[in-house]
Amino acid sequence: KGTESDDLLAFRHYNAEEEILGKKMKDWLRFSVCFWHTFRANGLDPFGKPTIQRHWDDGSDSLDNALRRVRAAFELFTKLGVEYYTFHDVDVAPEGATLAETNENLDKVSDLMLELQQATGVKLLWGTANLFSHPRYACGGSTNPDPEIFARAAAQVKKAIDITHKLSGQGFVFWGGREGYQCILNTDMHREMAHYAQMLKMAVAYKKKIGFTGQIMVEPKPREPMKHQYDYDAATVLGFLREHGLFEAVNLNIEPNHTQLAGHEFEHDVVFAAQAGKLGSIDANTGSESLGWDTDEFIVNHADATMLAKSIIEMGGFKQGGLNFDAKVRRESIEDRDIFIGHIMSMDALAKGLRNAAKLVQDKRLAGMVASRYQGFDQGIGKQIEAGQVDLEALEQHCLGAASEPLPVSGREEAFKAVFNQYLA
Repeated sequence: KGTESDDLLAFRHYNAEEEILGKKMKDWLRFSVCFWHTFRANGLDPFGKPTIQRHWDDGSDSLDNALRRVRAAFELFTKLGVEYYTFHDVDVAPEGATLAETNENLDKVSDLMLELQQATGVKLLWGTANLFSHPRYACGGSTNPDPEIFARAAAQVKKAIDITHKLSGQGFVFWGGREGYQCILNTDMHREMAHYAQMLKMAVAYKKKIGFTGQIMVEPKPREPMKHQYDYDAATVLGFLREHGLFEAVNLNIEPNHTQLAGHEFEHDVVFAAQAGKLGSIDANTGSESLGWDTDEFIVNHADATMLAKSIIEMGGFKQGGLNFDAKVRRESIEDRDIFIGHIMSMDALAKGLRNAAKLVQDKRLAGMVASRYQGFDQGIGKQIEAGQVDLEALEQHCLGAASEPLPVSGREEAFKAVFNQYLA
């Protein structure tokens, strides 16, 4: 309805078909709704009972209830105008008494998901296996000290990849919620991390075997539920992938709230992964600065949204990923309309951020300022340093032969921030 509207159930900034820098807004942003928060969260927290009851959900783990949830989900996707969704295996189908029964349930539910995808045009952004909720995974899935549990986790991953492939998903994510430790005294960290790498290698090999063309991704998070998780942040994961020969095969799914928990600023891991050419997708959420845990809130800050969009534009857009709303309504927000309002306000914020970022990137003003800081490396001794053409002795001689000591140059942080703020219209 445009910026003059005060209707909370209408978009003020998001216009799916609007072209920005030669690409439709919907194709830059590729919005996705997550199944777990949106259709499984009930307001339960460590201090209180569930507060949310949805009319389509009877609270049971029955197959009929799972199918009702899926139908409700696709109704929401289409009403929001979102073209993608994401899920964990156990979000959509109940676990059975055996692996075979669990797999059968997944087959039945995914049959309906495929039918509804074909009917609505909604697509699967990525799937994943939940290797953290069941008691068997208390000490990890791929990092569990028991090889039988590792094998059970691998079987679950295989089936989740099969279902993702069946639904033409564009990616598969590993989030290692239990892949870490609570007590360092009982943990062989390097052995566990090697086992984690082995699971990823198996997934990459299986992807190729079945012809799955989606990307494999790891989602960094420093802690919670474990005291320490091995996929701590983007830099840690990329180093881990390099160490185990997985750098080319695996990308990153970045969640800014996890980045904040690692002690970084909201946009840090998105920018880091994008500049490394390894940003596969983004879980679009944020956290509360006053709380020390993963609050999974909708993004509403236009500066944050602009920073995300800037990285997306600078890397040329997503190839297979998107902006997945790994965000939930608050425990106190118990009406169905709250789900719509939460997604709409965040879609609007990110659309506004995209417009801001497009102007920022197109004007090249900020990029020029950054380039000028490093211009010394474009010529002379700086260019030789980057090319690896000089050693310590050569640089010593360079300095000894200089007429004077090098002088410090202002980093102009205030100027950079001032320029950025000028684009937050």
